[in-house]
Amino acid sequence: MGLGVTELLIILAVVLLIFGPSRLPGLGSGVGDAMRNFRKSMQKPDSIDITPEADDRDDPDDPGDGTKV
Repeated sequence: MGLGVTELLIILAVVLLIFGPSRLPGLGSGVGDAMRNFRKSMQKPDSIDITPEADDRDDPDDPGDGTKV
């Protein structure tokens, strides 16, 4: 049920006819980048850290509890 050599050659010929030899390297690098980004995103943890960092506050003099100094 997999793709054989003949099928891969036919697909390559059709892609070459559609995009032309000048655009083929750019197309290949774009597909490679997309696959790399997909694999990288699948390896990231599912949880997201939402704790604010110390630099995220607007006013460093504001204690953040609603009181003004």
